[in-house]
Amino acid sequence: MIRGYVVCEGQTEETFIRDVIAPILANQQIYLTARLIPTSKGNKGGALTYERVKPFIINSLKEGNHIFVTTFFDLYALPNTFPNFSESQKQTDVYKKVTAFEQAFKDDIVKENPSFASRFFPYIQPYEFEGLLFTDIAKLTDIETTWATATNNLQVMRDNAETPEHINDGFDTKPSARLEKCLTNPKYRKTLHGTLAIEAIGIDKLLKECRHFADWYNQLLALPPVQS
Repeated sequence: MIRGYVVCEGQTEETFIRDVIAPILANQQIYLTARLIPTSKGNKGGALTYERVKPFIINSLKEGNHIFVTTFFDLYALPNTFPNFSESQKQTDVYKKVTAFEQAFKDDIVKENPSFASRFFPYIQPYEFEGLLFTDIAKLTDIETTWATATNNLQVMRDNAETPEHINDGFDTKPSARLEKCLTNPKYRKTLHGTLAIEAIGIDKLLKECRHFADWYNQLLALPPVQS
């Protein structure tokens, strides 16, 4: 049996881990708990700063040698206080960019305690969680009957990107902005429709279309039991 925490950026990612990923991995005896970082009294999630993230990660790792910790943060709007931000940002290939961010992030945490190295592996989603929803446009727009009219426009956006994870990080062109513009009546709601779409699309198709997500998921599957 393996237990771990997924430190999530916000409620959308928390819901995705709790309702989709955790139940699947529980069948493999891998038990995940989604966590949000407190941002103010009574509030959790969002408003990421590295000054909040780092101690939260370290304190989670200190809960026991039997716990592993990972993250689910978006590359879009990642704070520039993250380790090696400027150098990582110079990478033009999105996969090299997120890998550079993740490695610098891990290195900084492990400096606090070398024993964390085997139990901490950060994950940063290129560019947003909503990029995953572009994996299957037909399944996405089938969630609400009134969304059918947006299928063609969204499919063109998907076809113009190498993968769902390449849909970019412009303020008006990031995945969530595209969905909010195209999916109306009812309007796209991240915490509700995001998980519904992923459930409709299915994990197998996500793994096929989204390479970085697949690498992280397979890393979870390959985790060895940690010593208590």
